[in-house]
Amino acid sequence: MVWLLFLCVREVRGMMQLLAVINGAVWGPLGVGLLAAAGLWMTVRTGWFQLRRLPLWLGQTLGAILRRSPDLSREDAGSISPLQSLCTALGATIGTGSIVGVGAALIGGGPGAIFWMWVMAFFGMMTAYAENLLGLRYRRFWGGAWHGGPMYYLSAGVGALPHGRRAGRALAGSFAVLCVLASFGIGNLSQVNAIAASLEGAFGLPPLLTGAGLALLTGLVLLRGMKGVASAAGKLVPFMAVFYLAGAALVILTHAAALPAALEAIFRGALGLRAAGGGIVGYGTAAAVQWGFMRGSFSSEAGLGSSAIASGPASTGEPARQGMWGIFQVFVSTFLVCTMTALAMLTAGLVDLDTGRMLSPSPAPGLAGEAFSSALGGLGPGFVAGAVLLFAWSSVLGWSQYGAECWGYLFGPGTVWAYRLAFLALILAGATADFTAAWALSDTFNGLMMLPNLIGLFALSGEVAEETRAFLRRQKP
Repeated sequence: MVWLLFLCVREVRGMMQLLAVINGAVWGPLGVGLLAAAGLWMTVRTGWFQLRRLPLWLGQTLGAILRRSPDLSREDAGSISPLQSLCTALGATIGTGSIVGVGAALIGGGPGAIFWMWVMAFFGMMTAYAENLLGLRYRRFWGGAWHGGPMYYLSAGVGALPHGRRAGRALAGSFAVLCVLASFGIGNLSQVNAIAASLEGAFGLPPLLTGAGLALLTGLVLLRGMKGVASAAGKLVPFMAVFYLAGAALVILTHAAALPAALEAIFRGALGLRAAGGGIVGYGTAAAVQWGFMRGSFSSEAGLGSSAIASGPASTGEPARQGMWGIFQVFVSTFLVCTMTALAMLTAGLVDLDTGRMLSPSPAPGLAGEAFSSALGGLGPGFVAGAVLLFAWSSVLGWSQYGAECWGYLFGPGTVWAYRLAFLALILAGATADFTAAWALSDTFNGLMMLPNLIGLFALSGEVAEETRAFLRRQKP
């Protein structure tokens, strides 16, 4: 029995070491550099669209929301509204990583990591643009609804290139398999585990009760399939975004005197400049770049291909216009949510703004609670627990749809019920069990998704550029 236990421990350690090696490659300089290269390439091919056409894409997205354009709520047959598509993608993107991940970036790379997070997001805007454009362009109608995503533009788009048929099908199949596995990890076990731990710590709620409640609520949403997920996301995501951003703004305003120093620390840390006292802010430029790029990739999911699945069923006639919602998605998830989180932590006194060293002994998951407590007092941990609940559950809903779409692509639409049953069962397991390895597995599958997707984006970049030019020609008087 002792020998058997020893073998099990050794196997687990071996698996964790293997995952660490894979994650080190996928999310290390090689993988993150590939993501940055894709964003830079798409930026160049489209003529720096996100910068030169800033008034256009802001008017088509934020402007449309502010003026309450009726097109945002239009639902054609077998489709969801453009706003529901955006909220589904945002809900899946803005998970617990938008809170915990920013804290990890500050611990690992100092304040300068936030600057490089912005740089990565700037180029990631065009990766997300290309994904959303292609997701709509190559979508397919079956089972009474529209379906899109990398599976379709890899199989049909790459498959149409010279000698690309087999490669396209292989890339599409591998993406779909990895997406299903990622939906069980990053889209389920990791998120539910974070919710259960947060609610237990803040309110003493038993994890079993949390898991049962989440499984029941999620099951009720999934009964309506794509329409149910989109409808729930359309209501949940705007509320949670306003709720969280208002709380972060309160923290920053409470410590407004520290805001100029916090912004200065971000730029000095990013460029390795010396503070007034002579010390370099942060842990060095290399660490700031690495953590900033990694956080920028995680926060927006640009390059992973996931948001293209949400864009496929959108009631939008123009692929380029749908692509602009991808730019806006990155803008909200990184430039708004992650930036406000970082500024709340920096202004709350958790970091020495002169040297960039952490003053708080709290690990990354505890930094947000400490920052919000500085303005909300005893309500701080409860506020963060509520934010984690909203963020993580919206991720669960979004990823449940991503996984269902990929499962349907692999095994047919008539078998999606089996996927959803397994997904609901894992919600209960994620709340009640210790899934330390789930986070490593989640990072692995999430990162590996980008490889077939990025191959497709590079191969189809000419189509993205041509579709963009055609759209811009149609905008001229």
